[in-house]
Amino acid sequence: MRFILGSGSPRRKELLAQLGITPDAITPPDIDEDPKKGELPRPYCARLAREKAAAVVAGADDVVLCADTTVALGRRILGKPRDAGEAAAFLTALGGRRHEVITAVAVRRGSRIWTRESVSAVKMKRLSDAELNAYLTGGEWHGKAGGYAIQGAAGAFIPWISGSFTGIVGLPLAETAALLQAAGYPVWRQP
Repeated sequence: MRFILGSGSPRRKELLAQLGITPDAITPPDIDEDPKKGELPRPYCARLAREKAAAVVAGADDVVLCADTTVALGRRILGKPRDAGEAAAFLTALGGRRHEVITAVAVRRGSRIWTRESVSAVKMKRLSDAELNAYLTGGEWHGKAGGYAIQGAAGAFIPWISGSFTGIVGLPLAETAALLQAAGYPVWRQP
């Protein structure tokens, strides 16, 4: 049985290492991540995780893990910003408000797929122009849902969360461990 991480995210690889798991292969799938018309954030996120898991080429006994993280401001999906202008718009919209960070995890073994979602509430403070410009110049917003990474410099903008910190980072460890065990992957094995 091989363990395949269907994600190029270094954060997901680091989080798996906290469980003592090192992927045998890292194979990010190439799928269309555009939301469907009228699609709500949680179903969108869950659909992407399932589609990613189904798209990874693997043997019948291999275990594939894929995830998707989405920032939701009400019914609005804030994905990965295309440029600094969109990142600024996202961060400005999030400022002073609570939003949700949804991470859906899908584990596939053979033809079976197990899924779970982690939904966390996050409050971001209003950013001053100096804070916003310094953050954008630092480039940390690249490739991050909602334009920020709580585990980086943007952690200074987050005074409150309710939910899973690892889910906000991109892989909720409690849910991930439960899914891997359901798929027969030995999470708590002795080295």
